[in-house]
Amino acid sequence: MTDSPQETLAPPGLAKDQLLTDVLKRVSRSFYLTLNILPPPVRTQVGLAYLFARAADTIADTDLIGQDLRRQCLSQFKAQFDGRGGRSKEIQEIQGAVLPHQSQSAERLLLERVDGCFRVYGELSGEDQERISSLMQRLIPGMEMDLAVFAEGSRDHPVPLPSMEDLDRYIYHVAGCVGEFWTQMMCAHLPSLAAWNVPEMSKVGVRFGKGLQLTNVVKDLARDLQRGRCYIPEPFLHEVGLRPRDLLQKESLRSLRPVLDRLIHVALDHLDQGWLYTLAIPRRETRLRLACMWPILFAGHTLRRVAISSDLLDPSVNVKMPKGQVYRLMTGTILTGACGYLWTAYWGHLRKQIA
Repeated sequence: MTDSPQETLAPPGLAKDQLLTDVLKRVSRSFYLTLNILPPPVRTQVGLAYLFARAADTIADTDLIGQDLRRQCLSQFKAQFDGRGGRSKEIQEIQGAVLPHQSQSAERLLLERVDGCFRVYGELSGEDQERISSLMQRLIPGMEMDLAVFAEGSRDHPVPLPSMEDLDRYIYHVAGCVGEFWTQMMCAHLPSLAAWNVPEMSKVGVRFGKGLQLTNVVKDLARDLQRGRCYIPEPFLHEVGLRPRDLLQKESLRSLRPVLDRLIHVALDHLDQGWLYTLAIPRRETRLRLACMWPILFAGHTLRRVAISSDLLDPSVNVKMPKGQVYRLMTGTILTGACGYLWTAYWGHLRKQIA
């Protein structure tokens, strides 16, 4: 792929409000709920960062093209955030490589409109561009790590992560670093957070993001195995006498339970830090509190389902909260103004049901 820094972007296919509503809603209904409740001064920046992250993830997950080409496309996509802005020729080359093999309509639409995302990016302040750029420079290495570690993995022979340190590094790159970005963006735009110690709260934000991602790791275990990826560290499996391919058999769940319980405890410890992060948000910032409460509560209920599921190793079973329960939690937190006392008691009760 050639480097063409002089190239400029073509006019966006969709207006900014359409990118941050229609397209974003199609690629993530759950995050769209969180975005809608965020304070207006940060909504565009966070929504745009999510679209860029989802576009990179789509490149990484397009299994019908070779891993070398995917790594090349990811590297070139990351280069779009080097300070020179999006370069249309390079973006078109990425689209040309990925779009013919992209069957998911929502992800296809996002890749088709990614030039519009870069147009919006170019309209942000230099500081906000730098925050998004820094995020993408840390986020994409997690996707590159995926491709490198699981290069030899297949549906019949999934490859495990070598160690817990590798899992921790992975969940930092794909989610923990989002906690840093989130903290820095909120503190830059919301005067009510002026008293926050940004470096310290960023560290807590990293824990928050890791808890959410580790929840996804245990929830999506069976589906990831079908793609040749076992995010459970190999030493953990050895401790209970299992190999990654054993997890393709649903009967292995009983032997795997001690490992799952261990990972669930790690996730809960991270989410506890996320809850402290949420309570540190001033009460008057109700929207921001809600945007942090919701994913923690959803993750807690998901972990509870993981802890009791008898079908966790069945890839046809989707372990997630029913929509009705999601909306009841959202309604309850809104009607109570994200009351810290009330919902801390709720979180404590939920936590006891899990571990």
